[in-house]
Amino acid sequence: MYTEEKKKNTNYGSVFVYCFFCLVFVVGVVRFAKPYYNLQNLTETGAVIEERLFDMEKLGVLPCDLKSSVSVPARNHHTLSTTVREETRTRPPLSYCVKFESFATMANLVKENGDKYESRPFSAGGYNWTFLIYPNANKPEGSGGYVSLYVKIDNSSLITTHNEVYAWIKFLTYKSTTDTYHELHATEAQRFHLFKQQYGMLTFLEIGYYQNPAYGFIFNGGQSVFGVDIVVSKPSAWEDVSYEQNIRDPVLDWRIIKFSVGDHVSYTSDTFSSGGRNWILKVYPNGVGSATGNSLSLYLLSASNQKGYVKAKFRVINQTPSNNVEKQVEGWPNAQENGWGVDKLIPLADIKDTSKGFLVNDVIRFEVEILAFSKT
Repeated sequence: MYTEEKKKNTNYGSVFVYCFFCLVFVVGVVRFAKPYYNLQNLTETGAVIEERLFDMEKLGVLPCDLKSSVSVPARNHHTLSTTVREETRTRPPLSYCVKFESFATMANLVKENGDKYESRPFSAGGYNWTFLIYPNANKPEGSGGYVSLYVKIDNSSLITTHNEVYAWIKFLTYKSTTDTYHELHATEAQRFHLFKQQYGMLTFLEIGYYQNPAYGFIFNGGQSVFGVDIVVSKPSAWEDVSYEQNIRDPVLDWRIIKFSVGDHVSYTSDTFSSGGRNWILKVYPNGVGSATGNSLSLYLLSASNQKGYVKAKFRVINQTPSNNVEKQVEGWPNAQENGWGVDKLIPLADIKDTSKGFLVNDVIRFEVEILAFSKT
């Protein structure tokens, strides 16, 4: 009996020690966490407010404006679209800027105008726009305690020009304490058309920031500044490439007279048409590049300097057709002036040897047969 009772006492003692240490741990945690729940300390001095603002932004929670009758909801960045970015910059707005001498007065006056301020029309990217600012809580519906910013394209711009416009939009507000602009923008261009003429940020920035000068968004007795960048995407240039075969009028016959008499570095043919495209032949009688001094060089050129794929056959015509010299060129431009050709088409010795029949009465004859080409 003595042994059994001793064991029971020992177990109760262990439980008591365990509970004591748990109590100490919980008290420590509560004492450590307590300062973070007392946000009223943040409003004691402007410096403290500014410092805590940046600390809380990093945590994804912004301090409430406890001196204001309108509470500022904490911004949860996870609720924003994944395509929205928040940045800071020193460059002022590019397209339009609105300065209010008193944010509070403006917010009160626009209650008679659908709770929105609408700017004068302005031009950006060749289109007419207006800038809309909603300074009051839950206007438009769903904004909660946030200022909302929108831009609206004039529908006459859409009717007289294009049916749709793509534009990158950036909304900004000035922060005097850092002399910078707070910017919020989507990373993708927005599509405007007759059925979607405006775009904006429903939750741009908490209204509470415009009710306490310590945050820097109101200054000089209540002034505030809002702006917008609008960069319109212009229609892109494009091309349609096709592969042409079964060419119409594929063969050109070109003769050069007094071939050996002239002292020309090159001869150029008249423009000719084949497959609905204009071409030029160019021959170097004494060769070019590695063929200089030993072979004749022949090139096919695009009269409009088009680049692309070409497949063609070059021939130096002999009196005996079975003895024609023929070489094929295939591929993309391989010479200067956007040409396709053959450096060493025929040795110069064969041309000068009249017994071989390529130069007759000082006349040389070439043919080019265009077999296929890419068309843009």
